[in-house]
Amino acid sequence: MVRSIVPRRILGVIPARFASSRFPGKALAVAAGKTILQHVFERASRATYLSQLLIATDDERIAGAARSFGAPVRMTRADHPSGTDRVAEVASAEPAEIVVNIQGDEPLIDPSAIDALALALLDDKDAPMATLKKRIEDPQEFTNPNVVKVVTDRRGYAIYFSRSPIPYDLSGQAVHYKHPGLYAYRRDFLLGYSSLPVGPLERAERLEQLRAIENGHRIRVVETEYESFGVDTPQDLERVKRLLERSFMED
Repeated sequence: MVRSIVPRRILGVIPARFASSRFPGKALAVAAGKTILQHVFERASRATYLSQLLIATDDERIAGAARSFGAPVRMTRADHPSGTDRVAEVASAEPAEIVVNIQGDEPLIDPSAIDALALALLDDKDAPMATLKKRIEDPQEFTNPNVVKVVTDRRGYAIYFSRSPIPYDLSGQAVHYKHPGLYAYRRDFLLGYSSLPVGPLERAERLEQLRAIENGHRIRVVETEYESFGVDTPQDLERVKRLLERSFMED
């Protein structure tokens, strides 16, 4: 197993909460015979480089469901403003060197995407965090403010994230990338992240990752073929059901 040759402890944390303005209880919604949370956990468990995988929640309903399919659970405070803060609380009590924040509403998460982020931080000693980019194929996504775009420099570090279409393409030759919401952090950086000042760019875009850039920290960005499918609404759930059924048929 490749995991045995990795010298560092890499922790995967799946933050999950019951409350949601658009779809309460979505983590416990069922698709293809399993909850969304169970799909996320089982797929993330296939990642090669995670030495430990936990579910972090403040809700006993989610904790009970997680324990029913054998997932380790860490109970957290209920007042966290973001999933990142919930992950940080768990990481503060674990001896990990790298922490991967795995969204609890992405039942089609690709284990290779998790591995790519872990490897990015193992290989790049200067980067305190890493994330992904995926080439945009659908022109409608480029103009959709709900699809976050990212531009990087030649070394693979993020220059900017935006809900606006970036870069503007006068040449007609630009390649555009969207940003799947998956992150890996060095533990010490994650524990101090919430104390970094919130800047005007983060406030304007409402994108938490801009906090790192505004405070002068590098973000390593890895290109992926992973197509992110989050469940934010009941309509998203129906779409994911179809995708999961198709995936099982292909398997």
